[in-house]
Amino acid sequence: MENYFNYFTDIEEHFQRRRCTILLLSTLDWALIETWKDAGIPLEAVLRGIDSTFDKWEKRPSKTRKVNALGFCAQEVLAAAEEMKEAEVGAARPGKPDSTLPADEVAAYLERNAKLVDNSRAGLPHAVQQLATETAATLRDLATHSSSNFEDLERRLTVLEDKLLAALLAATPDEAIIAARTDADRELAAYRRTMSAAQIDQLQKQYVYKRLLERYGLPRLSLFYMQ
Repeated sequence: MENYFNYFTDIEEHFQRRRCTILLLSTLDWALIETWKDAGIPLEAVLRGIDSTFDKWEKRPSKTRKVNALGFCAQEVLAAAEEMKEAEVGAARPGKPDSTLPADEVAAYLERNAKLVDNSRAGLPHAVQQLATETAATLRDLATHSSSNFEDLERRLTVLEDKLLAALLAATPDEAIIAARTDADRELAAYRRTMSAAQIDQLQKQYVYKRLLERYGLPRLSLFYMQ
């Protein structure tokens, strides 16, 4: 499998190649990729699922309805993941960081995120500002004392991000959360018959998280988003 940090980019580029156009992924598409990552679905399974979806579409006598979003590939991705599991293909989980990452690049990434969190502080709800200050300080400390144990670092970054998201959910006006959920429901409408209730719920949650971070100009903290 490719380096796990290329997970997003490889999926986006593969989808664009199969669609033969540079179609920018939507917020929902990115949220869906994150649910696949969190579920431990290997990159190879996602790419196979995308290929299978387009292969079946190309065989259809009528092609009036195009594959315009990753959601149309969801069932084929899950099927490919299950096939790989049954075949006991020894692919690494996408959630496991690569221990060969250059330490200086990791430190620069942590410093950059600390600066972004600091710069966003003034626009955050008052109840979250102190946590943001502490988060930025922790990121700088991790950058200064970063080690080669990226799995441990990833766990710490996940905790920091989870705490920020929980605080934002509690402090953001209900109207904004409802608006984000309404947008998610509207975009998910086309996929409700092809996804389970649990998948829909997780996708909606990721969509709302992404919208929250965008609203306040906050970065994702996981090493997974290091480019």
